[in-house]
Amino acid sequence: MKVAQLANKLGVSADTVRFYTRIGLLNPSKSPNNGYKTFNHKDMVRMQFILSARNLGFSVEDIKVIFSKTDLGDSACQLVRELIKVKLLETEQQFNEMVQLRSKLSKAIQDWSQMPDNIPTGNMICHLIENTNQEDIVSEELGVPHYVDKDSMEIK
Repeated sequence: MKVAQLANKLGVSADTVRFYTRIGLLNPSKSPNNGYKTFNHKDMVRMQFILSARNLGFSVEDIKVIFSKTDLGDSACQLVRELIKVKLLETEQQFNEMVQLRSKLSKAIQDWSQMPDNIPTGNMICHLIENTNQEDIVSEELGVPHYVDKDSMEIK
């Protein structure tokens, strides 16, 4: 099958198939007559695996390592288990960081709704953001949230 046929069967763009071919994850045969790349069933299975792995957060490099094992006839299952555990830890860390960011954003909305709209000066562009940054610095130093007056740098 040609690039477009494989792409249609798997619900991806032809460019997606070409990308994975270009980086060496797919290895279609090339017609000596017209130079067209021809994909077989094995290429379709590999492409489906690539899509499934990418959907689980595996990187292209991860997939290359997995294929390097399976192309030699070795099982990659233990490697996949180890990689997915790392992915889960990374995802949990990112999730926790997003929860913290969400909390900061919610607090900013609440705090900023009561603050005036100040005109920029040579020392300030927007006091809302600038005070938030100073608050984070002082909060980290003191371990508790505080409001910092930007002009006086006084903790309130």
